[in-house]
Amino acid sequence: MLEFERLKEIVASAEADVIKADRGNRAAGTRVRKTMQQVKAAAQDIRVKCLELKSEVAAPSAPPAPLAPPPAE
Repeated sequence: MLEFERLKEIVASAEADVIKADRGNRAAGTRVRKTMQQVKAAAQDIRVKCLELKSEVAAPSAPPAPLAPPPAE
């Protein structure tokens, strides 16, 4: 799923700034907050994609064929 790969890239790109922010760098903290907004949006994209996949599986592509009547004896 491409959306999940994008989320992993965003999180990985924030690692250096998270370390800097933890050490007290205020500018890095601002960058981390901005990146976390991107994480939020990417996570929402994944949620939407999962719901799309769920609805594709739940909805059959063609209506089922009617059952044949039982043979008369």
